[in-house]
Amino acid sequence: MYSFLLPVHSVFRWVVIISLAYAIYISARGYLKKLSFTKSCNAVRHWTATIAHIQLITGILLYTKSPFIKQFFVTNSNSGETLFFGIIHIVLMLLAIISITIGSAKAKRQETDLAKFKIMLIWFSLGAVLILLAIPWPFSPLANRPLIRF
Repeated sequence: MYSFLLPVHSVFRWVVIISLAYAIYISARGYLKKLSFTKSCNAVRHWTATIAHIQLITGILLYTKSPFIKQFFVTNSNSGETLFFGIIHIVLMLLAIISITIGSAKAKRQETDLAKFKIMLIWFSLGAVLILLAIPWPFSPLANRPLIRF
């Protein structure tokens, strides 16, 4: 299962990043130009949160099967890679998904279009920053990984 989930999680990260970037663009544009919050804007809000939740589920499944996580808990190792995947990655990603979820739920319940765009822009941007910090980029000093793993 681990060998299947790892590439899925790696490739799907780009779907998360692209959908989040598009949602942030839509919300910034809508907020700055005072546009109407249309059905398509609402669909972007909804699907961005849904995509992030799918990635969270695959990440949690991967977390339970990962040899790095098993090593982290068995040896209580504080090496860069095991510490990154054992604590840093999952905590930041959980906070990011919580931020996106809050933003989606709050935006859905706002009465004005401007407020919907503003809430979405703030919370989705916070989620995006946390996600970008928590990804094991190829240049990361703690846990460098290729941009896509197969």
